[in-house]
Amino acid sequence: MTSVLTIDTLKENDKVAVGRLLVESYAQYQDSYANLQDWLDYASDLASSVNNPQVEKFLVAKDGEDVLGTLQLFTNSEMAYNRPELEIYSPIIRMLAVSPAARGKGIAQALIRESIAYAHAVGADHIYLHTSDKMSKAIRLYEYLGFKRDTSKEFNKLNFLVKCYRLDIQSF
Repeated sequence: MTSVLTIDTLKENDKVAVGRLLVESYAQYQDSYANLQDWLDYASDLASSVNNPQVEKFLVAKDGEDVLGTLQLFTNSEMAYNRPELEIYSPIIRMLAVSPAARGKGIAQALIRESIAYAHAVGADHIYLHTSDKMSKAIRLYEYLGFKRDTSKEFNKLNFLVKCYRLDIQSF
């Protein structure tokens, strides 16, 4: 059987599966949290993010009916993080997740490329994302795709430096 990856927007009937996927995907970082309650709070936020009204566009990668990956796009830093002081007024990628069983198949790259196409379509000059050192494989992918570090848009959360990466749309 041939697998066919499709990327579409989140549908109501995908919300439970996407919420589960987000928690499953990020569970690998559980031990990096200072205490279990911080992780449990984050896992709850991940699962409930499928109902976040601040999301501008919610992408879902599927093979048939199987949800393999997802990411959320926000219009600015206030919508994405409740941090208007970051002064980001371009699309922001958040909560990129790929099923552990489906990693290494280009799903994250396809989701990011779709996000870049969206940013281009809305006339944005840049697209941003934030991450931390614990996500080293993801950082390598972002850099491979041309994202550059933008230290002026970074912040601290819990015990993590939240690093910013920006892609200049004109150069893509």
